[in-house]
Amino acid sequence: MIAKLKEENKLQKFVEDNNLHRRSISKWSSVYESVSNFPQLDETMLKLLTLGTYQLKLCPVYIQEYMGSECTIDVFRETCDLIRVRLQSRHISSKTYQVWIQYDSDHVKAWYCQCRAGARTVGTCSHVASVIWYLSGLSGPINDCGIQDWSKYIDDASHVPQTVDTSDSESDVSTVEE
Repeated sequence: MIAKLKEENKLQKFVEDNNLHRRSISKWSSVYESVSNFPQLDETMLKLLTLGTYQLKLCPVYIQEYMGSECTIDVFRETCDLIRVRLQSRHISSKTYQVWIQYDSDHVKAWYCQCRAGARTVGTCSHVASVIWYLSGLSGPINDCGIQDWSKYIDDASHVPQTVDTSDSESDVSTVEE
């Protein structure tokens, strides 16, 4: 594992050498919602891939954001084993990251994300983990676990209840003043 940690991310090099990070539509074809031959990983395999559960806990949040946006998966035209997905940052709403995942029918071979932690060769960032989690079919129904609409808990100001003239400081017992 230490040797793999020191390895260069070959998918990152491939993406940069072939300018796949640019928005060239001619190199990609869009597939909506799923990829038919993506490996179906279970939760144990995903934990091994991500080296823990932190990234897996963030998957529903990223996927909920993803489902609320354009929701396309791009497949590389030259080889069918490479996909690209754009995910919005959790921290900066105007920032999106591109995720590339190379796979075969049995397992995920390589991954690269444009985020700060996305070029690692051991473990994955949350963006990569979210895409793999979603395409592996582990997402199930998307829960409402993202940003809440707190305005539904605020009462309408035009419907003010009738005021009460007494306050907590008043008492029925008269007090003697000195």
